[in-house]
This record gives sequence, C-alpha cells and structure tokens, in this order.
Amino acid sequence: MATPFSDTPLSPLKTVAVVGLGTMGTGIAEVLTRVGREVVGIDIDEAAASKAVATLETATARAVSRGRMTEREREDALARFRTFTDLRAAADADLVIEVVPESYEVKQQVFRALDDIVRPDTILATGTNALSVTRLAADSARPERVLGLHFFNPAPAMRLVEIVSSVLTAPAVVTAVTNFALDLGKEPVAVGDRPGFVADGLLFGYLNQAAAMYESKYASREDIDAAMKLGCGLPMGPLALLDLIGIDTARTVLEAMYAASQDRLHAPAPILKQLSEAGLTGRKAGRGFYTYEAPNSPVVVRDALTPLEDDSLVPGRTVRSVGVAGSGTMASGIAEVFAKAGYEVVLAARTEEKAQAAKARIGKSLARSVDKGRMTTEAAAQTLDRIRPTGSYDDFADVDLALEAVAEDLEVKRQLFATFDKVCKPGAILATTTSSLPVVACARATSRPQDVIGMHFFNPAPAMKLVEVVRTVLTAEDVHATVRALCGSIRKHPVDCGDRAGFIVNALLFPYLNNAVKMVQEHYASLDDIDAAMKLGGGYPMGPFELLDVVGLDVSLAIEKVLHREFRDPGLAPAPLLEHLVAAGCLGRKTGRGFREYAKR
Repeated sequence: MATPFSDTPLSPLKTVAVVGLGTMGTGIAEVLTRVGREVVGIDIDEAAASKAVATLETATARAVSRGRMTEREREDALARFRTFTDLRAAADADLVIEVVPESYEVKQQVFRALDDIVRPDTILATGTNALSVTRLAADSARPERVLGLHFFNPAPAMRLVEIVSSVLTAPAVVTAVTNFALDLGKEPVAVGDRPGFVADGLLFGYLNQAAAMYESKYASREDIDAAMKLGCGLPMGPLALLDLIGIDTARTVLEAMYAASQDRLHAPAPILKQLSEAGLTGRKAGRGFYTYEAPNSPVVVRDALTPLEDDSLVPGRTVRSVGVAGSGTMASGIAEVFAKAGYEVVLAARTEEKAQAAKARIGKSLARSVDKGRMTTEAAAQTLDRIRPTGSYDDFADVDLALEAVAEDLEVKRQLFATFDKVCKPGAILATTTSSLPVVACARATSRPQDVIGMHFFNPAPAMKLVEVVRTVLTAEDVHATVRALCGSIRKHPVDCGDRAGFIVNALLFPYLNNAVKMVQEHYASLDDIDAAMKLGGGYPMGPFELLDVVGLDVSLAIEKVLHREFRDPGLAPAPLLEHLVAAGCLGRKTGRGFREYAKR
C-alpha cells in the first residue's frame, strides 16, 4: 500500500531557505549561492540579516581578489541571496535548513510554524549536532521529510556534511539530500540519529577529557594544546578549539551525549559549566580558556595564566655527552637528533653488531637528508662521526645523560636502570622514553631517583617536534630544568606532565581511538565514513582506523589497558572488537591486516 509520501514527487531542491543567520547559517548561505541555488535567508533579528549580507559581500569580494570567482559570478551569487525577518518567506522553498540555537523548544517552534507555511513536498533539515533529530521529526506534521543536515564550521571551507536520518525519514529524502550535498561539492556521510553523530561524537569526548585534564592542573593549557598539535598533527589544540566552538555549545553537546550514553567520558567537565555560567564562553566572549584581544578575535593575549618565557629559576646541569640505550627505530632516531645538535653520543645495544646496524640506519637517514637538500654532505659526515656504537653499557661511564629506548616492558627497563645506576657517574641524568609505563618505577630501581625523569619522544624522532617531559614526585628541580633546556637545544618543544598513564597525548588520543572502534562495533558507521568524517570534519591528518593500523592494534590495546587500569573508568575499557582483532593476529600494517587489509611488501 502506497503512503501519501510515496505519491509525492521530490523537487530538485533549487530554492533553499536558511533559518538562522548566525555564523553557520551565513556560511551555509554562501555555499548555496556560489553553486547557483536561490537562497532565502531568514532571521528574526534584522541586524543579523544585514550582517549576513555584509559577510557574503566581503567573502565573495575576497574570492574575486583571489581569482576564485569572477565579478559577474559574484554579482549573480549576491543576487541569489535575499533576507527576511518573517518565516513565511520560506513558503516556496524546496528545502529548509534551520540553524537556530541548540534548544528543543526553539527548534520545535520553527518546525511547527513551517508545517503551516511550506509546501507538502518540502524537505525540512535541522542543523543540530546535539539534539535528537527523531524527536524533532516526531513533533512535525511530516516526519518522513525531516532529517539532519550537519555542516561544519566554517561551512564554505569544510567539506564534510553529516546526513542524519531518523527511523521516520523516507529513504528517498535521504537520497535527495545526499545528491544535493554532492552538488554543493561536499562529502556527505550518512549516519544514524544519536547525539554528536560521528565527528562530534568522537571529537567532543576528546575535548571534554582535555578540559578535565586542565581542570585537574595536570598540565597547563599551553602544554595540552601544544602536545596535541605537535604530537598528533592536529590543526588546533583542544582547549583553543573549545574556545572557537563556544564553551556553552560544547557543554550542550556533551550534556546530550551523556544523556544518551551515560558514559562518564561524556559527562561535561565541571570547568565547562563554570566558564559557561560566568559568561566566559570562548572567542565570541573574548575570554574562555584563553583571553582574546576582543570578542570574536582570534588573537590570544597574555593573562595571569600565561607562562613566562623563561620560567625556570633553577640552574641546570651541564650536558655535553649523551648515552642512548637501544637499537630500534626510536633509539637510532634519538641518537641522530642529539648528534645533529652537536652532542657526543654513545649508542649502546645488547651486541656490538646491533649497535653498528643502528648507526648504519642513522647513516641512511642522514643520506636522505642530504639528498633532499636539508643538510650538507660534510654536516652529515660530522654528525655520524659523533656517534660511537658499542655493545656494552659500561661505555656510559662518562655520559651526562643516559637515555633508554628499549622494549616497552617494565622489568626490562627496571633492569636497565639498575645497570645505569652502577655504571653512570654521579650527577648524570637518567631518562626513560616510555610512553605508558610509570617513570617512578624506573627511578626506584636506582639509588638516585632524584636524577630520573621521563623524556617521551615521538616517532619518527628526527621529524617530530614534541617531547613530553615527565617529572615524578622524586625528580629534582635542576634535573627538570636541565631537560627542558636540553629540549630547546635539540630543537624540540617540551611539554610538562606528571607521571601518570598516557601522559598528555596518549591519555587523550587513545580513548578517542577506542570510541571510534566502539562506533564500528555497534554498526553505527563504517570504517571509511568515520575516517572521512574525522579528516574532513575535524582536520585530522589521518582517520582513527588508518592511525590504529599504523600504530599497531597490539600497541593500541596495551595502552588502552594501561589507561583503564590507571583511571578505573568503565568508558576506558578496551573495545571488544579491538581485543578480538589482536587475538586473531590482525595487528595492522605490520601484519598485512588490521581494520583493513594491506598488500604484502
């Protein structure tokens, strides 16, 4: 039996009404006018409507100046945009996109009013990223024609569009809107109706954890943001991003996510409520986690929390020579970094042969740098000459810094630190590159725990700028001061963090990766759609499943287990799908199969 909807032909979606002309509504209007759609812009505030016109004029003028459109195309685009303050202006629209404030009451008022205004065949789309599309649809007289159309900010630049169907949405409507998004030059991803959808569902949990990390005074806002930019290649740090999104908006999204999931990782960090209720909502208010030059300005200015350029009042120790223990990729990379910076390096492995092989690997790396014009042949030769390979840790007797980069096994590291304690001279700094094990456990294996610190380099060490500097409760102040200064001398960016599982980067990164696995496990979205959503919607250099396969599923699982064991949060329990793949030997690229299959080399 045919439904009334199936007898109604779909219109080609040529005329689009955008309800709400804030930043997002204006951005969507710009996208639509530039691809030839007639746009009816509606906002109850006449000033907002006027501002939207001015914004479009400025944006299109900039596009002309950059050669991205002609003056004639600009005039045509502006002529296609008309603004009104009355919702009845949407009467002839084929598609209505609402982007009014994130409130059920406000959005439901808009949808109820539209039911009496638009044609029976008009499609209604909500731009929400936090509220239930199903609930909004159920309140409409035409629930089969209601869906979510979630653009990302700034809409003209961001390619991702999430198309959210409820159980009531007709498949033909989803198809029509998907084709519409493609016509706009966007990358549509089809998702089901749950708070946050794909991109924000993963992003906001991570942002919330970062806010909680800052609130606990575990690390400074600058160090948290620098760690995630430099350690993960993200375009913005999480706290700066919260300021950009709006702290009140983030709190609303997280409240909706928590109501649906009851996952503590989604329960808004108290600081988000405190800042929101104080009116410190981020850039738009001129102050949030950071202080800005003016409301809506991107320029951060100094405030009482801004660290001094040189905040160390403690004199450090002298470091001229460095011992690196290990023969793997990380050990050879770290040895290369120090040698390039002019330090004499003793590279020690379990055998002379392994140490020589590690030095040979460094030689090949330096040769590639010469080939790419990054250093001269003479400089490469001098760098390699500074590295002395050895099969005995006794050769660490005179180094000023002994740094281990061996297997991520606590007993192996403890035994090595006991050896350092015996062979290294008094006053030598002893450092571990561990990414997940307790630094203090290494320190307690020595008779000089005050000299032990964590220096977590990122792979590949020559390219990655970040070093997490990990103090234990026993680390001496001058040791910390020395290592921070040392990072500067080898052209790395140090961030301070305490001795707890995951430090900064892994503590924020791996719960995000684990939640992505849970999405696939629950059949909410596909691997490809999740990877596309995070790259296109979040600006991530790699999607979560690409990254998991590169890191190694076994390594990822081990880190997840460490985080779960340390913080005892049920939301950090490793996803069963991740455990199953590891048990099956599907460890990622290194085995030829992880979440995806790879051609054998």
